[in-house]
Amino acid sequence: MSLKAIELQIAIPKTFEAGKIAEQKQQQSQLAQDSANLQTEKQALKSKETVLKSSPYAKMDGDKQQPSEESQQREKKEKEQQQAKHPFKGSFVDYSG
Repeated sequence: MSLKAIELQIAIPKTFEAGKIAEQKQQQSQLAQDSANLQTEKQALKSKETVLKSSPYAKMDGDKQQPSEESQQREKKEKEQQQAKHPFKGSFVDYSG
């Protein structure tokens, strides 16, 4: 299929416009990616600084601290789940088959 001269007068400028639009979209996505990376770096730096600015006088009495009620309940539930055994599951394996 060949193009006539009149068709080329319309097609060529639209091709350039399409190329410009594609280039602008690519640049826009690159800028969005760069800004997202910058924001991620800022958050990482902020989280690092937050950790470093913790109280220097925080007590390190690990042995003297009593576990909270919530952690005691959680440990109790875990122990109960480990101790509770199903009446027939896991007690017999049928190899005939």
